[in-house]
Amino acid sequence: MPQTITTSVRALVEAAIAEIDNLSVAQARALHGRDDVVFVDLRDIRELQREGVVPGAFHCPRGMLEFWIDPQSPYHKKVFAQDKTFVFFCAAGQRSALAAQAAQRMGLKPVAHITGGFGAWKSAGGPVENKIPESMFSSFPVKKKRDLFAAAKSNALALTTRGGKNYRSISPNFPPPIGNGNDFCQLGLFFNACTKRKKKIC
Repeated sequence: MPQTITTSVRALVEAAIAEIDNLSVAQARALHGRDDVVFVDLRDIRELQREGVVPGAFHCPRGMLEFWIDPQSPYHKKVFAQDKTFVFFCAAGQRSALAAQAAQRMGLKPVAHITGGFGAWKSAGGPVENKIPESMFSSFPVKKKRDLFAAAKSNALALTTRGGKNYRSISPNFPPPIGNGNDFCQLGLFFNACTKRKKKIC
């Protein structure tokens, strides 16, 4: 029988907005670049490739946020253990509203999100970098990044199948996914961006 969805996405977003700190682009720009503020970009890596990035922002895919925040999680990222203000943004401000609500409920504070997201930021003339900087991927272990750029130089890319799922093996010595396949997928897409390939990897 057909599913009956009782709560709409719009209702979820409106409830989140009522619960969190909502920043205008002007307010966000006043915070940008401060040492005590972390801008968190929740967009998919493909969006970063296509639209550009906010300089200095930390990239955290929306699907991993709660796992990266939780210090008990094996995927915890130290950036979320800092005593700073966290400003979340996505493309249009809906994912970031839900993300800020979730982070706030987990105990991360203070948190806020940018109303209108990256689209509003860009339209208002906020600083944007079109090339994805390596610093956006500070969550990756150093070895992964080193192997990534070594592979980019040699232009080695092979398709491998493991466990019934396809993924890209960057080089013969590149380590397979460890724990978080999502990280590996992003790394492959970043390699894709670096070499200016257009083929989708994941």
